[in-house]
Amino acid sequence: MKFRKVCVAFLSALMITTSTGMAVAATPETVQAKLAVMEKDTYGTEQTGAILDRINKLEKDYDGAHRSGSMMARVDALYDEVYKNNGQPSVLAQLNAIEWNIDHEASMNSVEKRVADMEMTINGQTTEGTYKQRITNLANASFGTTQLPMEKVTVPKNTLIKVALVDPVKSKNLKKGDTIRYKVAADVIVNGKLVFAKGEPGDGTVNSVKQAKNFGRNAKLDIDYKQVKSIDGTYVATFMGEESKKEMKNLAMAAGASLAGIVLLGPIGVIGGAFVNGKNIDLPAGTEFYIQTKNDTTLYGVATTAQ
Repeated sequence: MKFRKVCVAFLSALMITTSTGMAVAATPETVQAKLAVMEKDTYGTEQTGAILDRINKLEKDYDGAHRSGSMMARVDALYDEVYKNNGQPSVLAQLNAIEWNIDHEASMNSVEKRVADMEMTINGQTTEGTYKQRITNLANASFGTTQLPMEKVTVPKNTLIKVALVDPVKSKNLKKGDTIRYKVAADVIVNGKLVFAKGEPGDGTVNSVKQAKNFGRNAKLDIDYKQVKSIDGTYVATFMGEESKKEMKNLAMAAGASLAGIVLLGPIGVIGGAFVNGKNIDLPAGTEFYIQTKNDTTLYGVATTAQ
């Protein structure tokens, strides 16, 4: 859906919505919580069975060997390898960079499917081996080297990110605590480094919702647009601030909408009597809007000449 065609509709909801930036979700602390996160990202769903069997499977699939030590130590080591950028890009950061280099878009699919899909695209067939080895082979095929062009870059506070709703947002179907899913709609490049790739996921939370009522009282929806995943796999704290709103207002004006028309919410601005219903917020999947980073953040970005 084109941004300018939906900008007025989204701004209509925005005029009765407040958004705040909150802390990004913390790293899971327990063995089972970390296992569940890794399994969902790796296979698409949380696995069942004995904990040791699940740890063994993840270690075998990523590294081809089992670690020694306690369950927590083994899970922590694997979690850090998959997600943490400790001195070098994580496994997921490398996978994201390769996928973007091939498709210029990151996928929300599992590691299992993403690796297989890229192998089919490049080689015409899938291969055997650990995920780490297969990702290394894909890096070599895609970039011509196993050393990916990923470098640290500081992303300034209030950097704008265009995102799009993954699911429809309908005030009449929402309640406090519901998750609002969106994804990056356009690459964000800072100092020649790609930091947010098209397709990367983000999510927010409904803080409160008031349904539309008679007498033209419109629905009200308060959403915390809390985070977006960067290309190195880090979730970055985001919110809808003044820069985001200004960008959307400017594009709405360019599309020919008057500020008065936006504020009045279209036909609801014409009061027809006590029995006129208020307007619900109804935004289709694909609706694009802007959010912005909450803090200065240092990330690994992919060196690129793209604009």
